[in-house]
Amino acid sequence: MGARCGFRAPGWCPLSAPPASYSAAVERYLTGAGIAKSSARIYRISLTTWGWMLTGEPAPIGPARRGAKPPVFPVAAIDDPALPEVLAELAAARADEMDADTVNRELSIARKAIGWWQRQGWIGADPTIGIERRPAPPDRTKALAENQIAALWRLDVALREKTCWKMLYESAARADEVLCLNVEDLLPSDKRGKITAKGGATEWIHWQSGTAQLLPRLIARRTRGPLFLTGRKAPVGTPTLDVCPETGRARLSYRRAEEIFEENTRLMANPLASPEEIEDLDGWTLHRLRHSALTHDAEGGTSTPMLLARSRHASVRSLERYARPGVDSVARHVAERDPAARRRG
Repeated sequence: MGARCGFRAPGWCPLSAPPASYSAAVERYLTGAGIAKSSARIYRISLTTWGWMLTGEPAPIGPARRGAKPPVFPVAAIDDPALPEVLAELAAARADEMDADTVNRELSIARKAIGWWQRQGWIGADPTIGIERRPAPPDRTKALAENQIAALWRLDVALREKTCWKMLYESAARADEVLCLNVEDLLPSDKRGKITAKGGATEWIHWQSGTAQLLPRLIARRTRGPLFLTGRKAPVGTPTLDVCPETGRARLSYRRAEEIFEENTRLMANPLASPEEIEDLDGWTLHRLRHSALTHDAEGGTSTPMLLARSRHASVRSLERYARPGVDSVARHVAERDPAARRRG
């Protein structure tokens, strides 16, 4: 598709010189719009996904995404009049492959960025205008049982994964918040860490002894930089905030952390599956750890104000998803009300 300019009023001029490429425009947006550090990684991944579709190509998914080179094109190409129709088809195809929450989040992020670029005068059109949000199914996430959590801790995995998973469960924090932690954000003696939450507010997450025992080995002698690192040097062009200044290694991405967790929990999530079937089945998501922690807190009688503080939700209504008792809680309830058990007592 040729990059033809969209309509602009006579006398129009940009507020600043347009960046040389779409990827540069993404970085300008993240900085200029004041996107919080904890959100910038998700925004960058989503906008990179749109980068493929804005050139008329389907965005790679799954293993094909790893190492795939995003296309290079000028941000002005977004004004191509032929793009909206092509984009609508690509977005519909992607919606058939991905969950509604992911698709809707990506669309929302793209529209925010496009709106910001329009206000800078770099582009005139919004090619996503005809794309509709997908209806999201209700949250049916189930808490893991206590014996499943215990089995998770017994898995033979790397120190990085042990620490990350422990911290996610013990803190009940969101995975993107934990993965955005830097070494200098931690107060190990107080078992807490500083995060940048939604809206840019500074908040604290708290963990327990399991995480506290693992952190010193994970950090080693590092004093700054990303807490959770990949095993290799950061590729050229990786944002400075996502590179350890002491080792040169890159920050572990949400996508990769999710892949590792899912792969390692497939057998636990599908205990009756044969070895031949397991490769085609899904494991657990990292979100299950946060959901399980808050559900177990609720089952244990934790007060509503404390659940709000732990979850960092603003509304009591948001806690309803954690009010569904897990399998262990239901089993205890039934056993405690068993007439035969009461007679024996």
